[in-house]
Amino acid sequence: MTLAKRRPQALLAATLLLAACTASPGGSPAASSGGEASAAAYPIGDLSIMAPADPGGGWDSTARAMQSALTSGVVDVNVDVYNVGGAAGTIGLAQFVEDASGDPNQLMVMGLVMVGGILTNDSAVTLDQATPIASLTTEWEAIVVPADSKYETLEQLVDDFKAAPTSISWGGGSAGGTDHMVVALLAKAAGVDPGGINYIAHAGGGELLPALLSGGVTAGVSGISEFADSVEAGDLRYLAVTSDTPVDGVDSPTVTDAGFDVVISNWRGVMAPPEISDADRDAIVGLIEKMHDSAAWQEALTSNGWTDFLKTGDEYEDFLAQEQTRVEQVLRDIGLI
Repeated sequence: MTLAKRRPQALLAATLLLAACTASPGGSPAASSGGEASAAAYPIGDLSIMAPADPGGGWDSTARAMQSALTSGVVDVNVDVYNVGGAAGTIGLAQFVEDASGDPNQLMVMGLVMVGGILTNDSAVTLDQATPIASLTTEWEAIVVPADSKYETLEQLVDDFKAAPTSISWGGGSAGGTDHMVVALLAKAAGVDPGGINYIAHAGGGELLPALLSGGVTAGVSGISEFADSVEAGDLRYLAVTSDTPVDGVDSPTVTDAGFDVVISNWRGVMAPPEISDADRDAIVGLIEKMHDSAAWQEALTSNGWTDFLKTGDEYEDFLAQEQTRVEQVLRDIGLI
């Protein structure tokens, strides 16, 4: 074939290649033709990660740890983090589903609290409208008492709880959150009506710790890291942690050691928008797996005291469905939905 005859075909091929790199429906460049990505090509264009909460919390710190790990040699594009707070993440979720639909370069951090928040806030938008990518981290919960408490073991505390449920006041985070679910699951395992527990919600550790130390609540429930400094200082004492096995560096039995089948953790994960292709989803999963294996992410796990909890793709989707079912039952037992 002559050069003159080859030129129109070369021009056509170049035109098709250019068309394959046009912007996706969400406004960011698509990874390849039709918005579909290959693991090798993704991402084409900058990434954005929503933390559906105000700055400073767990979702925000997770998003920013992802940003740091991704830009430390995993990708060569910009990674932006932005916050949309309110209503246990459901305001951010609604915005994400609406504004980022079809755009594989948009990601959102979420976790167990959002699963419950969707139900307690009667959210019109649910996680079923987004695309599951991966779970990343988890933090086990701890049940603590003041160092001068008469309760030396969880069994002793539960004995009084069973005898007079409302005589034991439990301090923790927001109603319907992970801490509240721990108490409800423990009550159910002990034969106490979960709807009749004396649970006092606090805005955060800054409110809960004084309540514990002043005797305002009998016992406290929160993530292990929230109590670690106070336990080390001798102000609080662990009664149990909610892991299935002992936690490294934490001198505490598990709830199951006390004879109560309660295992629950405050996990966090990543979602992609709706209306992305299977190829896009697989490419994003590949990116998160690459990030997970990076030295920067492993360092973030250690420095933040997070437990590695990687589940990706179909495995994560199945896990998320199971958590949605479990959380709904717990919240019904409590009487919040």
